[in-house]
Amino acid sequence: MEAVGKLMIIGGAVNKGSFSETDYDQNIEKNLNFFERGILRKIINESRLKEDSVIEIVTTASQIPQIVGPEYKKAFEFLGAKNVNILDITTREHANSDVITDRATAADVVMFTGGDQLRLTSILGGSRFHDIILMKYLKEDFIYAGTSAGAAAASENMIYQGSSGEALLKGEIKTTQGLGFIENVIVDTHFVQRGRIGRLFQAVVNNPRTLGIGLGEDTGLYIYKDNMTAIGSGLVILVDGRFIKDTNLTNVELGQPISIDNLVVHVLSQNDFYDLKTKDLTIVNSQYNPIPQVN
Repeated sequence: MEAVGKLMIIGGAVNKGSFSETDYDQNIEKNLNFFERGILRKIINESRLKEDSVIEIVTTASQIPQIVGPEYKKAFEFLGAKNVNILDITTREHANSDVITDRATAADVVMFTGGDQLRLTSILGGSRFHDIILMKYLKEDFIYAGTSAGAAAASENMIYQGSSGEALLKGEIKTTQGLGFIENVIVDTHFVQRGRIGRLFQAVVNNPRTLGIGLGEDTGLYIYKDNMTAIGSGLVILVDGRFIKDTNLTNVELGQPISIDNLVVHVLSQNDFYDLKTKDLTIVNSQYNPIPQVN
């Protein structure tokens, strides 16, 4: 079933925090600078009622929601949004309550903040809140937006642990089920600054059907139907494992380096787009565009 709704997944902003995003929280005012790059503006523009849309900011992933939520609210309101609320869902009981599900039902946009994606999925996964926003995404003009942990959790499977430096050693990354808004991809965030390409390589070689998506800081993807468009100021890395010829994955012990032959990597910058159905990348500002005619 093709979704009617839209996804906005964002790599986060520049910071030097750990994978659990402690520094992200501590420096949230600085780390929200990506809204100036037009990403939050695009969320408003693509939403059902534009500035009048109901936006719910979900701070479940964060350890300090009392700081994170108001900063996002301030950023959206700075851009003209009139109906911005904060949902700090802290328990599964809370996620199943009538109060929370009623607000989910009324929302046009749900924005998931950074933090710990395992905290996000363990509290929200399979809850009434999760079921409602997933159904809204499938059937309505609804936006799921997520930055950092919120982006990583959007896919069917997600990376929740693994150091950058040792990511191409067998077993050094750990994955689990995400929130399931998009299938056959896996998302990693703060990608360029933290050198996480090895993590994505291993996630893809584990199952080459999976398209690896690495989101740089201040960078995101706008996903509608089968098209993914790069937004923001940085880079999006796509790792395509369909053409892998060989690997030693199953023949090495845990902790040993992994070899991969013929892994395909694409790099997108602002406004470039990738067709998830045809697997074709279009570089909007191509140096070969228009393509010269050969006589």
